[in-house]
Amino acid sequence: MNVDKIYILEDRGVLYINGDDCFEFLQNLITNDLNKISEDNSCFASLLTPQGKYLFDFIIVKHKKGYLIDCEKKVIGELFDKLTQYKLRSKIDILNLSNEFVVAAISKEKFLSFDGAKNSKGNTIKYRSDPIFLDPRNLNLGARIIINIEKLYLSIKKLNLKSSNTKEYYDHAFSLGIPQINTKMLQDKIFGIECNFDELNAIDFKKGCYVGQENTARIRLKNKQSKKLFPIKILNGAIKVDEEIRQKNKLFGRIIINEDYPFGIIKFKDSDIQISNEFDCGNAKIKIILPSWLNIKN
Repeated sequence: MNVDKIYILEDRGVLYINGDDCFEFLQNLITNDLNKISEDNSCFASLLTPQGKYLFDFIIVKHKKGYLIDCEKKVIGELFDKLTQYKLRSKIDILNLSNEFVVAAISKEKFLSFDGAKNSKGNTIKYRSDPIFLDPRNLNLGARIIINIEKLYLSIKKLNLKSSNTKEYYDHAFSLGIPQINTKMLQDKIFGIECNFDELNAIDFKKGCYVGQENTARIRLKNKQSKKLFPIKILNGAIKVDEEIRQKNKLFGRIIINEDYPFGIIKFKDSDIQISNEFDCGNAKIKIILPSWLNIKN
């Protein structure tokens, strides 16, 4: 990521949750511990099905007396509806601010040039009252700012930044092996823990109950996780969702996301897998990209 560039992520949406019960409401639903969130720290989290399957992932940022939620815009309406279903008698307000606020990304180097900035995941500061934070998933993803659209371009000018094509940012995120586009394709298909949420700091195994906690904890504590989500490089041909991933005619996984930035769920613990070699996927040839932060043996 270029230190002089800003990437306006128009595909991200923003919810705002506030009210007397907003802490308890979110704490009982999400995979991470809301106690980690403060004016100085933001976190990554997810909302799962009761069975522990993936539904949504998002970044949570403290803002005034509530919390901003940064989520892919394609599913922001679904997330709003799901949270509303859980609301019941809770004294909270859920607002969809996606038409008023925008999410933008900048480099880690630019973030660290600000007064008070620290080189730690989720570190959060304010610029003109707007939160800027290092990505809580991986430091190499840089930082984000959630800002009112009316203030965006003046802030860009004051920060001496130039707006750049978001493809550059998402290419970078994909090279790191972190899905951010078309996450709807993951919904209710794989377990949250199979999305590498442990390594991406989205799950707190010491907090109390949350939706999907029982299966998530069981998979980890009994060492039953045999599959993980990996980015896919297409060598030739085309791939389809749910297409089988094979090597020497043995099944090792399937395609979950096929568009733009493809991902597959892979049986990485199988003793027969040669994970650095080519795989067959329908009529296509593919390779599995190995993110360094996953510490998977090659």
